[in-house]
Amino acid sequence: MRFSISSIRFHVLPMRTRFPFQYGIASMTALPHLFVSADMIIDERAVTGIASEGLPPKWFTKDPTTLFETDLAEMLAVIQNAARIARNATEKPAGFFDFWRALYDEQITWSQHKQIAPLLANLGVSLIERAVLCGLCRAAEKPLHELLRGDVLGIDLGNVRAELRGMSCADFLPATPLRSVHARHTVGLGDPLRAADIPEGARLHDGLPHALDESIRAYGLTYFKLKVCGKRDVDLPRLREITAVITENCGAGFKATLDGNEQFHDLDAFRDFHAELASDAKLRPLFDNLVLIEQPLHRAHALDESVADGPEMIIDESDGSLDDLPRAL
Repeated sequence: MRFSISSIRFHVLPMRTRFPFQYGIASMTALPHLFVSADMIIDERAVTGIASEGLPPKWFTKDPTTLFETDLAEMLAVIQNAARIARNATEKPAGFFDFWRALYDEQITWSQHKQIAPLLANLGVSLIERAVLCGLCRAAEKPLHELLRGDVLGIDLGNVRAELRGMSCADFLPATPLRSVHARHTVGLGDPLRAADIPEGARLHDGLPHALDESIRAYGLTYFKLKVCGKRDVDLPRLREITAVITENCGAGFKATLDGNEQFHDLDAFRDFHAELASDAKLRPLFDNLVLIEQPLHRAHALDESVADGPEMIIDESDGSLDDLPRAL
């Protein structure tokens, strides 16, 4: 399938949270949700692909000294630049993988020149890539799973990772997608844990659960993502209470992950935290059901030589008023 992109349009929907969501160095009460529409010509057929993403504060960068307005402008810049590259890369019809390779490589070169972190730069690549994939699926009238297994997209895994040379997506994907997944519920740093502890003036009256214990009972939750701030005197008492709430309400068992949001600035501090977590009797149910710890180290230190020689850990790099934010950019 070969395609060209005639235009890429952006629209913004300002959104607000039901209650503040605190993670890392930010507490979010509102954010812009960005929609990307890619108008494409695929085998002489006009199709529009769509993708969207929330643009939350301090999600892609962890610099406490910058204003959200500055961070937002940078997020939009990387997306707009990726759109420019995408249009140029398809002035002549292109296949998906060649298009993606050109988009990724030029965006990385541009971001290095601008001194923009790769994680943020590739937000732009991801959004455009997803919009294009949506358009290709619509044109083929097939789900993405079928396009990948049929190799319609021409993906060359060895071109991305040398160790994957000679392999195809069909070698990894099952014949049919999963019919269901477990919902992993995120517990923010400020989320109420027990409904009985919420002051009357702070209660929500929208018919939906507010506290963690209410959410578990309402949705049958068994998987949890727990935010930590990297401060022992704050994290450990809260994790003990979270563990108590979860074990009381998940009689059939549970699984959990911890999300450090890059709050640990050296490996020794993280090791000390991990050791205390493992030795605390009240946290034993949590530790025994812990799947992984995400992003414990700040990105400035995550690739230090001292870290590379340390114990194995899994780090997930997949997190003012907005009333005046324009709806179309």
